[in-house]
Amino acid sequence: MPHLPQVLRQLAAATSLALLTLGAQAQALPGKGVTVLPLKSSIAEETFQTLLVMKGLEQLGYDVQPIKEVEYPTAHIAIAQGDATFLADHWNPLHADYYKNAGGDAKLFRKGVYSGNAAQGYLIDKKTADAHRISNIAQLKDPKIAALFDTNGDGKADLTGCNPGWGCEAVIEHQLDAYGLRPTVTHNQGSYSALIADTITRFKAGKPVLYYTWTPYWVSNELKPGKDVVWLEVPFSSLPGEQKGSNTQLPNGKNYGFVVNSQQIVANKAWAEKNPAAARLFEVMRLPVADINAQNHLMSQGQNQAADIERHVNAWIKAHQKTFDGWLQQARAVAH
Repeated sequence: MPHLPQVLRQLAAATSLALLTLGAQAQALPGKGVTVLPLKSSIAEETFQTLLVMKGLEQLGYDVQPIKEVEYPTAHIAIAQGDATFLADHWNPLHADYYKNAGGDAKLFRKGVYSGNAAQGYLIDKKTADAHRISNIAQLKDPKIAALFDTNGDGKADLTGCNPGWGCEAVIEHQLDAYGLRPTVTHNQGSYSALIADTITRFKAGKPVLYYTWTPYWVSNELKPGKDVVWLEVPFSSLPGEQKGSNTQLPNGKNYGFVVNSQQIVANKAWAEKNPAAARLFEVMRLPVADINAQNHLMSQGQNQAADIERHVNAWIKAHQKTFDGWLQQARAVAH
């Protein structure tokens, strides 16, 4: 029969090994037992970015629920109140008012830039731009120029605009007044995907088009700026709300009326403080605009089902495995 001290030593060794194993597991899966509720807007193309964050959280052991769809103003408030965990597509500064109204830095966490250089603005077809020398949206104050983009026979230009609740609609509405375009331009709103599909059909039929869009998004793969269409400049910088007074002029001197945005992951602040691994993941993830554009283009070509997007995300991770693993490593390093 072994001596008692030896048994105790073996027991102690086994206990410390079990504790070490548990410690390693806890570090590898810091999110074990913690539920995450992701939100996104009605823009289907934002599923890609959201799903990539979800996959990262799952690797850290979090119990990630399916995405819930709500528009941005509601999403910011739900996250601030703790009814949801994160939104992967907070546009800064476009959503500055939503961020502030939900409680700002006191209630919300946002660190790092998930995807930078998000541009937006007004475009027209190059053929009409060249024929009538149109380069600035203020030229649409001229009823003759505006009538070129009339799609319903009322004499006013029809602008394919932005859905209520996206943030861009407030800028467009503000600028129609600021640039004196209200009498000659109609801001068409509804389902953006339906409106833009109709716009592309008109373009393909050789008719003039006037529309708002943003990048990253598939429209600029379909109607290529510089080749098929041109960005319109604005006469001067003019933005509403929290963005008031911002200069929208780019370093190259061009002014398209919108600040270049950064997309950030916004999360509930109290939750982020309790979950440093997830907070670090939110902070270090980076997704190039070109990769989002490419995936969104696949969706516009018919690869737009849940299984397709899942496949796109898995393929992206496989192609960038070292980067993805690096994010997880940084996240685990700060776990309690």
